[in-house]
Amino acid sequence: MTTPPAPAGTIEPPALTQARISAEIAAARDDYARSIAAGAPVRPHPDRDYAPYRSSTLRHPRHPLTPMAADPEDVELSGPVFGVTDITDLDHDLTRQHRGEPQGERITVTGRVLDRSGRPVRGQLVEIWQANASGRYAHLRDQHPAPLDPHFTGVGRCLTDDQGTYSFVTVKPGAYPWRNHDNAWRPAHIHFSLFGSAFTQRLITQMYFPGDPLFAYDPILQSVTDDDARGRLVAAYDHDLSTPEWSLGYRWDIVLDGPSATWTEEGR
Repeated sequence: MTTPPAPAGTIEPPALTQARISAEIAAARDDYARSIAAGAPVRPHPDRDYAPYRSSTLRHPRHPLTPMAADPEDVELSGPVFGVTDITDLDHDLTRQHRGEPQGERITVTGRVLDRSGRPVRGQLVEIWQANASGRYAHLRDQHPAPLDPHFTGVGRCLTDDQGTYSFVTVKPGAYPWRNHDNAWRPAHIHFSLFGSAFTQRLITQMYFPGDPLFAYDPILQSVTDDDARGRLVAAYDHDLSTPEWSLGYRWDIVLDGPSATWTEEGR
């Protein structure tokens, strides 16, 4: 999208460049390294007002959270209405939801949802949404001038089985630009949503693909300053999950709590 010129006589602010954002990312990582060296505890979750991610300063809560219910049983009023009968055989396969085949590299993404002790979390509703292979979402607000795919909506869901396993068939999403700063691009990623026993337990996170050259430039991923925690957001290529002449396989386990918890957007 072309930005209209500023009115005559006005002074345009300097562009927020990738070089400046990268310098801020490096400074934040250096500050974190110094704090760890001084004996501070590991911080697996990002600061809510992480400066390189500009809109985070406006999006995080600044006041104490208000309890939703005085009676703990009231939370059942907001419990999920989803069940086995509500999920069809096509919901987990994003390549079969339309009449034709979507464009792009077909992939299988699977893993287990675990608690802090490594026990499987059964019957968990797992939802995903993503851009298409060209890096565009099937959403009216996405005006990125990349082609839409009439055979790809980019949403899916499934329930974990008795081993806590989920599985999706989809296409690898493309990178896309965003307006955090000049020439800002997001690495390829898939959004994940997980529900517990109630909507108030919903967790949202993102899964990335190994070896993406955009990792170092992305302030959203880099807001997870701890290297180990950030690495837990990246799936592993698993050749045994690849299907001959059909799809490549990626494995990504999700840990819901504890010291090895997968980072979530709520920061818990």
